Amino acid sequence: MINIPGWRTGRKLVVIESDDWGSIRMPSMEVYAKFADKGFDITGSDYNRLDTLESNEDMEMLLEVLDLHKDSMGKAPVMTANCVMGNPDFDRIRQSDFTDYFFEPVTETLKRYPQRDRVEGLWKQGHSAGIFHPQFHGREHVNVVRWMEALGKKSPEIMFTFDHGTTFSGKGDYNFMEVLDYNTPEDLLKMKESLAQGLDLFEEVFGFRALSFIPPCYTWNSDVEETLHAGGVRYIQGLVKQLIPTGTFEVYKSKLHFLGNRNAYGQYFLIRNAFFEPSLSKLSDPVGECLKRIQIAFRWHKPAVIGTHRINFMGSLDEGNRKENLELFKELLQRIIKLWPEVEFISSDQLGDLIAARNGIN
Repeated sequence: MINIPGWRTGRKLVVIESDDWGSIRMPSMEVYAKFADKGFDITGSDYNRLDTLESNEDMEMLLEVLDLHKDSMGKAPVMTANCVMGNPDFDRIRQSDFTDYFFEPVTETLKRYPQRDRVEGLWKQGHSAGIFHPQFHGREHVNVVRWMEALGKKSPEIMFTFDHGTTFSGKGDYNFMEVLDYNTPEDLLKMKESLAQGLDLFEEVFGFRALSFIPPCYTWNSDVEETLHAGGVRYIQGLVKQLIPTGTFEVYKSKLHFLGNRNAYGQYFLIRNAFFEPSLSKLSDPVGECLKRIQIAFRWHKPAVIGTHRINFMGSLDEGNRKENLELFKELLQRIIKLWPEVEFISSDQLGDLIAARNGIN
């Protein structure tokens, strides 16, 4: 159904969109063990069990897999890597007695984590090679308003997780990740400011403006689109359904989008219609399921826009997670190229440019 309306093309285009790069999650196995000893519910929490700031080795191994394959144009697959540009500055927040929020650029976070000293360089190396294309995912992957409210209450659980450098709530999977959800419409002012700051920091780190943005947790109020537009964002990545905050946690209104439809600021929506999430989906055949969705997209003359997350490629907490999923990712890329020899791998903003120019329409 999601492939019926919207922009079409006779070309076999594949876009790979991957979220969460640059964000903190579980700092180390040592911290994980301390949380387990504390009795926190983390065994069923995939993000807390597997996801962490990408390491040198994570980046090297991912770039190697991408560079192994070539499409019909002789180009390697390109991953649109949606990055956050900062993380909480735990020391300064503590110094304010948890009354004020501060963040640090992701480049500073990388300096504090071991085995991350070459990550920024590997991001840029991948970008120069045309296989790792950074785009914008937010200033940080934290709902600042709700996290600071929780810290202000100073419960033993939230203080323990804070003292170990995480935004983990101490329960389930919850890490205050829904960045643009809000309690009151006034919270939007702070969120717009964070987006503007994040977009400027993106340019400072990478040397170019981000043309596309993916709202964390697919949740946002359309009012922020004006701020994104002012910051240079032309394309909004996402699902067919936009989750609109109501002021009540986990209660949302919804709005439907289709590939290539536009908002009041002329921004185009890009819709994910296939998924590669072996660490999250628990599918018995994540490659086969992704290929089925690609086939459906091509049948309707649509590009295949594959959604994935950084967690699938991380190995610092569980080396087997990275090893197994990179093998699956290799299989996916190989089978795409074999099934559709004319395939072309492009980035999200390249797809947006095609749509904006109305190229490739039958």
